[in-house]
Amino acid sequence: MNVAQIYKDASALLEGHFKLSSGNHSQFYLQSAKVLEDPKTAKLLAEALADQIRESGIKVDAVCSPALGGLIAGFALATALDVRFIFAERVDGEMTIRRGFEVQEGENYIICEDIITTGGSALEAAKQVEADGGNIVAYAALANRGFCSRVGSELEAKDNCKLPLNKPLFALDDFTFEMYAEDNCPLCKDGSTAYKPGSRGN
Repeated sequence: MNVAQIYKDASALLEGHFKLSSGNHSQFYLQSAKVLEDPKTAKLLAEALADQIRESGIKVDAVCSPALGGLIAGFALATALDVRFIFAERVDGEMTIRRGFEVQEGENYIICEDIITTGGSALEAAKQVEADGGNIVAYAALANRGFCSRVGSELEAKDNCKLPLNKPLFALDDFTFEMYAEDNCPLCKDGSTAYKPGSRGN
């Protein structure tokens, strides 16, 4: 499966001058919402991700995603795995599980995002699941930005990867774009202005 081509065909691999959620700048941006707006594509990607997870032999009872970006990917993955789906959301800045969702003691969870960058939001959701008695058995995403090490890739985890090294990360491909601190961004120095296309701050 050529995941990069799927993103390109959906106009979801953007080129320009972008401000990322981390505050860093980049010439490229992955907009998974554009890929996942097509249910057939969402199903195709989720089933490929589910195949990796099944092949690993990991027992999964449920999928949890941090809102908002991970919702569609997580629901599609839960459907492909035929397990329950819940989500965590921010309330007053804190990741929270509410809306009547319950984590059962001892349940095995995969935390699923559309894109894993450093894994900060996924880790926040995982901590909430664990606080409610669930077990985190793995993390998953459609795309890995290359800061964390995933199953089947030779990329090593970078220092800013926040995911625990003792839990596997499943993803369909690595996207390793250059990122720059705002005060050292060559795009800014060339006179262009960064645009923030993601869900936060818009």
